[in-house]
Amino acid sequence: MTLTAAVSAVPVLLVIWAVVIACFVGLLTYRGQLTRYENEQLYLSETDITVEEERRNEQIVRRIEQIAPLVRVLAGAAALVTVGIVGIWVADAWRTIS
Repeated sequence: MTLTAAVSAVPVLLVIWAVVIACFVGLLTYRGQLTRYENEQLYLSETDITVEEERRNEQIVRRIEQIAPLVRVLAGAAALVTVGIVGIWVADAWRTIS
């Protein structure tokens, strides 16, 4: 791929980057909302915690564990697309300067 073709692909990469970032931020917001209401108390005995609280906390942890791989994939994709866009921009700037 020539540099001219790569530069012409930047608008498409920017749209892809925006979609990936929007999904990533959405997942982070969802994860933040889940953990916002999580009960972070230390119980000294088993009788202090109710079954309902324990079940709710287990559901929250399960949901967080389910979305964790997707968060990592979207973070990696966002990083790769960002590096690609910056790399094309630097190569084009270097060509212009030289």
